[in-house]
Amino acid sequence: MTEARPDAVASASLWERDAELAAVTEAVDALRDDSAPSAAGSLLMFMGEAGIGKTALLTETRRIAESRGCAVWSARGGETVTSVPFNVVRQLLQPALVSLMPEEAREYLGDWYDIAGPALGITEPGERQADPQSVCEGLVVAVSRLAKRYWPLVLLIDDAHWADQETLRWLAAFVERLADLRVLVVVALRPGDAADESARHLDTITAAALRPADTLRAFTPDATAGLTRATVGAHADDPFCREVWAVTGGNPYETVELLAKVQDSQLPPVEDSAAELRDLNRSARGNGLVARLESLGLEATRFAWAAAILGTGITVDLAARLATMRHEEALRCAELLTTARILTPPAPANSPLEEGELEFVHPLIASAVYRSIPDGLRTAMHGIAAQVVTDCGLGAAAASRHLLEVHPEDDEELVEQMREAAREHVAVGAPEAARRCLERALLEPPLPEVRPYVLYELGCATLLTAPATTIDYLQTALALPGLDPDARVDAVHRLSQALLHNNQLEEAIRTVEAEVARLDPGPSRLRLQAVHHMWESVHVAGEHSPDRSRELAELAATCTGRDNSERALLILRGFDAMTHGENAEEVVEVCDRALVNGRLAPGLGWTDTEWGIELLLMLGSSYVYTDRLDRAESLFKEALDVYDSAGWGGGHLALAHAYVGLAHRRRGRLRSAETSLRAALRLAERVGRGLPLYWSATCGLVDTLLARGHVEEAWSIAERYGFAPPYPATIVLPDTRSVRGRLLLAVGRTEEGITELEAAEKASGGHGHNPVLAPWAGALARALAATDPARAAELAALTRRQAELFGTDTAIGEALRVAASLETGTRAISLSARAVRYLESSPCAYEHAAALVEYGIAARSAAELDRGLTLAHACGADGLAARARDALDENAPARSR
Repeated sequence: MTEARPDAVASASLWERDAELAAVTEAVDALRDDSAPSAAGSLLMFMGEAGIGKTALLTETRRIAESRGCAVWSARGGETVTSVPFNVVRQLLQPALVSLMPEEAREYLGDWYDIAGPALGITEPGERQADPQSVCEGLVVAVSRLAKRYWPLVLLIDDAHWADQETLRWLAAFVERLADLRVLVVVALRPGDAADESARHLDTITAAALRPADTLRAFTPDATAGLTRATVGAHADDPFCREVWAVTGGNPYETVELLAKVQDSQLPPVEDSAAELRDLNRSARGNGLVARLESLGLEATRFAWAAAILGTGITVDLAARLATMRHEEALRCAELLTTARILTPPAPANSPLEEGELEFVHPLIASAVYRSIPDGLRTAMHGIAAQVVTDCGLGAAAASRHLLEVHPEDDEELVEQMREAAREHVAVGAPEAARRCLERALLEPPLPEVRPYVLYELGCATLLTAPATTIDYLQTALALPGLDPDARVDAVHRLSQALLHNNQLEEAIRTVEAEVARLDPGPSRLRLQAVHHMWESVHVAGEHSPDRSRELAELAATCTGRDNSERALLILRGFDAMTHGENAEEVVEVCDRALVNGRLAPGLGWTDTEWGIELLLMLGSSYVYTDRLDRAESLFKEALDVYDSAGWGGGHLALAHAYVGLAHRRRGRLRSAETSLRAALRLAERVGRGLPLYWSATCGLVDTLLARGHVEEAWSIAERYGFAPPYPATIVLPDTRSVRGRLLLAVGRTEEGITELEAAEKASGGHGHNPVLAPWAGALARALAATDPARAAELAALTRRQAELFGTDTAIGEALRVAASLETGTRAISLSARAVRYLESSPCAYEHAAALVEYGIAARSAAELDRGLTLAHACGADGLAARARDALDENAPARSR
């Protein structure tokens, strides 16, 4: 038990907290240890029921840290302000934000200033909708960079179960980076009080803790007796002390409050007085606290109610306005409530105080006061608070928290306020807050002519985070009359995007097709025709439809590239022709016509939302598989740079990494490809499994590991990440069935591999295909060479025909490699030599290296094997290099003779 100290009353809740305080002290000392071999930060978690002493423990953590020269920033969640986005992280960073000049903040945050700045309230948001994942990443970077300036830094977060969802999302991402930061994070929360997404984030945070979360226990009878005597006098007898423990259950907060009441009432701490303790305890909480508040007078009660309604950012001035009282009267009430231990000035150590700033002594008091306000009056006060906040120039978003609590009553102005608040929330990367505002606007309800726009805005707000929710809202908006033509076309496009990302591609195609049918010829119709063909192009079931290809070719033939709808159609035509294995030169010519002076047209950039990322990935992929890797690499690198600088850290960045990896893989830079694809997969995991971007990253990584010869690792990745049927409805590059079939063959599951490759053949529908994009025919021919040579020869011939039609050096060289693998003697040597000649002109170094090794083996040529070995090493193709070395070793005796 903690011994009694002179400051025992002030630190009463720290009794029996020796283990927790030792952990805090150890963590702080480790943070400050310059001699430590690593610079890893750490996280401590403290859990417990209301009043168990979490706040007191964080207060003592601050004292310990500051006494050792640490900077300490702290913040607290609040029961009534969970809907305020970034509330807690803004509190946390307040000391740094107020100490930096704007130019200093921009210097420290660099490219992230415009991304994280609006969420922190230090700069105005940009024109584009902020990506929540990017804002989260920006906040992680912001705190990481600031931590280096203020080291050693301790972050304290109290009542994390009441933190806003946006803060918890940031904290979950931040604690995963602590291995690279010298920051101590200490979090206190009440278990089981968070729900849904917030609970998931808290689980992530808890899992990152330095040690298992400490669950704080109630005082034992001995500790309660020691605290009682330290507070009211050593003469407190045993029966009195036991009754204090029985009445409070050992809850530290209740014990401290009860003993304060004993002192205030001058109750003798003896057995004869013990019976009065229960009545005193009731006055310290719940209805008793309310009665104590009311005893201070009507004005003080109104002021306390106003403070509870405000919840955060409480000042005497704001509370006075809300309580409709003069400033002098408000000051008197604030003093009364401070003396009564209901309100208190906040600790100045965390931030410079505004004049008259206040907070509740304890979250339990704030909750009790808020709940004591009569329901009707509480609703009315929220309405007044919204007006007060607006009049003070704090903006629609700040007022929206209060408007969420107002009863619906056909208020057109409230609908517009909520729409404006939603726009502000979306602009700073808080779509969930925007959704709450717009859903509340729907309840008002809006006028019939406004309702479809509210639904449309709801769909736009949730597009990046909740495809299923987006679908419901946009379908309802489109079913209502009223949307103007441009908004309707945009809504249809966004709905189709949401359906695609929700794995409902066929419905996305039908939705766009139906809207195209009802539109007259013109720009809007052309735009949706392009969208329709875009989804058809990535639809596996329709991948090889000759009728669709013919229709798209006819439509694109009329396009000159004069606007983005025409440019989109040209890109789609190029992609369709590439996937079907039409002449590569014609594919490139069509794709080039979609560019403006060799660059993406305005409005078709990587962060432009009108067309989306899919179209540009099709353009880059067309260049990848037509041997124009320089153009593809330029496009994909631009995507990576743009998303990095714009802070788009979610699915967009994952896809950019995946396609940069694809370009590296085709170029033969297998190590770089693996690095990019692993980065893509890490990001894709955060966004969610099963999405097309997840498949792209996984498939690309498995393909690259196979090329490197790391078969066991490729199989492990496939098993870990579910790379197996059923496959998504969208096209994945490289072709999933071809990669899966090759993987099964590589691990010795030959029959399964053949079945998978035959499924790829069936999926092609018997129509033309690009033999480099979907190399199932060549792989199947090799697999069947021993058991069904006639069928293998037929497939090899098919590969040759498709390669010659497509016409790239890579396709023809790869087809010759397949043909050579089925031959022996001079025929095999001749075909291998021709494969080498074609692949020497190809930009695909790995395929060239493979051809050299195969030719060297067939011709027993040490020179060719040496060339193949050197190139295989440069590519990072370890398996191919080992094969070349083995062949050289076998030929060594012959050379020596």
